[in-house]
Amino acid sequence: MPPPIIAPVTPKPNPALVTQDAVRRLPRLALLLFCAAYVLPGLFGRDPWRGAELIAFGQMLSIAEGRAPWLAPALGGVPVDAALLPHWIGALAIRIGQGWLDPALAARVPFTGLLVLTLVAVWYACFHLARSEAAQPLPFAFGGEAPPVDYARAIADGALLLLIATLGLLQLGHQTTPELAQLAAVAGLQWALAAAPHRGWQARMGVLLALPLLAACGAPVIALALGGGALLLCWRHAEPGLRALRPWLATATAAAALLAWPAGAWAWRLADGIDLPSLARLLLWFLWPAWPLALWTVWQWRRHLAQRHLAIPLLGGIVALTACVAMDGSDRALMLGLPGIAVLAAFALPTLQRSGAAAIDWLSVFFFTVCGAIVWVFYAAMQTGTPAKALATVLRLAPGFMPQQSWLALGLALAATAAWLGLVRWRTGRHRAVLWKSVVLPAGGVALCWLLLMTLWLPLLDYSRSNRPLAERLVRHVPAGQCIATPQAPLSLVAALEFHGRRRVDATPTAANGRCARLMLVLPLRGAEMPRGTALAEQARRAGWQEIARERRPTDRNEAVAVYRRAD
Repeated sequence: MPPPIIAPVTPKPNPALVTQDAVRRLPRLALLLFCAAYVLPGLFGRDPWRGAELIAFGQMLSIAEGRAPWLAPALGGVPVDAALLPHWIGALAIRIGQGWLDPALAARVPFTGLLVLTLVAVWYACFHLARSEAAQPLPFAFGGEAPPVDYARAIADGALLLLIATLGLLQLGHQTTPELAQLAAVAGLQWALAAAPHRGWQARMGVLLALPLLAACGAPVIALALGGGALLLCWRHAEPGLRALRPWLATATAAAALLAWPAGAWAWRLADGIDLPSLARLLLWFLWPAWPLALWTVWQWRRHLAQRHLAIPLLGGIVALTACVAMDGSDRALMLGLPGIAVLAAFALPTLQRSGAAAIDWLSVFFFTVCGAIVWVFYAAMQTGTPAKALATVLRLAPGFMPQQSWLALGLALAATAAWLGLVRWRTGRHRAVLWKSVVLPAGGVALCWLLLMTLWLPLLDYSRSNRPLAERLVRHVPAGQCIATPQAPLSLVAALEFHGRRRVDATPTAANGRCARLMLVLPLRGAEMPRGTALAEQARRAGWQEIARERRPTDRNEAVAVYRRAD
């Protein structure tokens, strides 16, 4: 009896139809200018802003200046639950730049390099994924389809522009915080998985580095989830390059789990409940404009989701979304999904309809032109006093602010505005064929607004978001050489007193009973916390402390810092 005939499996039809004209490359100089306009603003001329950035920088400075051990980051003598590796990076940069570079700038330089590494890794990951056979567009009956390498380059350009255009990366990606190191590690892992069929030993080294570094930077659970998911993907995939990664992934995942303990990175914080409206708002604006394109990709390529050009970015996006939900809408956890979501959204470009592209274009033109105009109007008000209502708004929100003029900043802002107008003129012309056309305006608009804010508005933003004005007011009441007791004070205030005030701070719970001659307490002025502030002030008075001053951050009406000295 003859053996049964098994019919060959017919591959599912690919939804991408791309001509040769549609994959014309984005000029490299233009792409580099996009990246420079996005990366460099905010690197120079500003303080660490209060919150997570100031706290992280304070720990780096404390380690670099020898006030805290390298293995136990601390602020004001209080141990801080923080991953070691990112703070070591900043502390080493401060030590290297000591004497010739401002500590804030020195710490910011390596983290800017991590942002650049993220952008590069996303481009190359998308380039390798788009070169795979399953991602290639359908051939035409009489030829004329896009060449594979040109198609992959156009898709990669779109992924990079989408990452730049994503609103959630704009501020968090320019902060000196451990999450930026985590983002670079996630992007590196995605590149290693994407490049495995083309870059054998480089991909293996990338896997061995990315997962342990991700764990050492404070995200061990996400490292284990990504490692386990990637191992399952490689186990089930027929691609020889991916299957060869299995032992390396297993080793890297085990190393990530083991490295997290000595690095002090096991700090997983689950939320008790989920605020669905807040989570929905976060997802809508944080992932814009990538999320609608990513959903369109999933729909159009729904029969190909098991292919590696979709499965690899889906893995990163799903793990980050899960972590965000588990942590009740953590934007820093969601940021780790941006490399995967940007690559996933880029594969929507070959299937995007003209109406969808037009909607993105006109929304981008309207939104970013209005935002840029608002920045210019308020800048004119700060410099000339006209319009008066805009100046009154600035003085009401930032009392005491003195405008500053910088001709370099003005020149850069004018050049960026002219470039934006030229980009809008180009896009509204007859350039409708190229794949990346729909994401040029969102990326250009984000770069424009960020550059305008970091040039024209930088003094105002620094005045309102830095703790330098508060620290300078407070240390006027503390003689040089004396320490300050700050029990229960926010860590950002402790870091500001140590960096801006150049005073030694004791923030331990028993600091009020120590040898410091000055005591500072943060007293709420509004809301339900006012009784607690009154109780703290009464306790200080009974303990023999005499209040000598109260100071507020100029832009804060909710809290004041009371300064005490010993009554005797």
